[in-house]
Amino acid sequence: MDELGLRLILLANIVIPLLFFMAAVYLALHMVFSRFVSPGNPVLWFFSVVTGPLTRPIRRFLAPGTPETRVRLVALTVYAALWLVSRALFVSMGVVGRG
Repeated sequence: MDELGLRLILLANIVIPLLFFMAAVYLALHMVFSRFVSPGNPVLWFFSVVTGPLTRPIRRFLAPGTPETRVRLVALTVYAALWLVSRALFVSMGVVGRG
């Protein structure tokens, strides 16, 4: 494999799992803060803005009227699973540890 291809795969090895990991962390933080912070708090507004695009694709697969807490829990599960699968995929490709 040429050097540019290897660099692109190594970059994808870092970026793709990192994005899924960040999505899972933000969703988990949103769930924690929604339990302990009052509804009008700016922190909840921040997390709703950040996690809104993450929950929108998941909401399409759930029944209409599903509670927001359930949507966030399902989204957290999906993004955590995608993170683990992407890590396992790159490890199975033999990319991890190179460079």
